[in-house]
Amino acid sequence: MKEYLDLFMVFIKIGATTFGGGYAMIPVLDRELIRGKGWITMDEIMDYYTVAQVTPGIIAVNVSTFVGYKRKGFPGGVIATLGFILPGVTLMMIISLFINRFAEYPSVQHVFAGIRIAVGALIFNTVIKLAKDFFKEAKNMIILLAAFTFSALLETPPMYVVLGAGLLGWILNRPKSPLNTPGSSGPGPDGGGE
Repeated sequence: MKEYLDLFMVFIKIGATTFGGGYAMIPVLDRELIRGKGWITMDEIMDYYTVAQVTPGIIAVNVSTFVGYKRKGFPGGVIATLGFILPGVTLMMIISLFINRFAEYPSVQHVFAGIRIAVGALIFNTVIKLAKDFFKEAKNMIILLAAFTFSALLETPPMYVVLGAGLLGWILNRPKSPLNTPGSSGPGPDGGGE
């Protein structure tokens, strides 16, 4: 029971301290789940983000569900999801009572402008961290440039960019046929074995 409570409290903390959702959540996950708890690796988080991109729903909620499921199965997925959404839902309910008057105040508008800038900085920081690993191989640069071209320049819908990048990743990284690898015991040049 203690492990479920721990999972719930960690995701309440993540839900309460994540502004911007999606990729802005990665530094918080890094701090809380990778360095803080050691429950998951950055590679696993990126795998979850990849799956979350092509599944219905909000990326941050999907990732919370995947992490909770990894820790404690189906109940863990439900508990992590509830923990993550509880702070946001509570805050939205409170703000909705006052939203008409609340959003009109210039000071509130300035606060939101500042938050938008901070979220942009968090996303930029995440991009830099991820780029360090991506730039190690030429194959990754090909996928990055293709995805950028289709999303930014050709304005292709994100779903197609993600699916296309997955297909390109498979094509560029698939294992070679055993018959084509050096030292294999496949047929020699004359058609016979070695």
